[in-house]
Amino acid sequence: MDSERAARIWGLVAERARGAPISPAHICAAAAAGINVDGAGLTVMVGPTRREVVHATDRVADQLEEFQLTFGQGPCMDAFDHGPVLADELEAPGYLARWPAFTPAAIGAGARAVFALPLRVGAIRLGVIDFYRARPGGLAHGGLADALAFADAATTILLDGVDGGGPELKSIWPDGQAGDPAVVHQATGMISVQLGVRVDVAFARLRAYAFAHDRRLRDVARDVVERRLRFEPDEASQDVQ
Repeated sequence: MDSERAARIWGLVAERARGAPISPAHICAAAAAGINVDGAGLTVMVGPTRREVVHATDRVADQLEEFQLTFGQGPCMDAFDHGPVLADELEAPGYLARWPAFTPAAIGAGARAVFALPLRVGAIRLGVIDFYRARPGGLAHGGLADALAFADAATTILLDGVDGGGPELKSIWPDGQAGDPAVVHQATGMISVQLGVRVDVAFARLRAYAFAHDRRLRDVARDVVERRLRFEPDEASQDVQ
């Protein structure tokens, strides 16, 4: 990435921050405006059960991030594993077969194009930043280069929150949002104890329940933590009154 582009991108982000410490929220907002998309979302993925929506600019962006975490499929997942994904027309043949759960849900939410870019430096992979449009079509000339620059900026911000002892992120959640990731972790731990399984298996069961019942992952997790829902070893799950 050339220095002139980087300086321009950081300038757009700084304008959003207005003197406050730069956060993922500022990067998402600046990116959505800067590359002419309708919204953006950023998800951290630092382990089999640490997959958390850090910020979404609007309801549709939030739904897209949540769909991917719940279904375990979509541009975000593919970008994390393999590199940038540019789905410029979700209704085109092939995307339904590629993401059979995510694609119709995304279209139903109002997205017609999704662009996902991994957040990584060297061998370190931190997550993905997603952009969506309410209409089909690719990024404008120079748009992909700018999107990659915003992804680099997001990676830098996330790395500032990495503990030197390991890939555990700290203090990067926007005000008022820390409870949602925490409740998913807590619920996963509770399910692990209830079923006597590893945490990655417990997380898969939690996600499967949310998918089967057409619910948000965080809402199901909250039911587990507040003991309205309990998972039993001999059943997929059981409601507790």
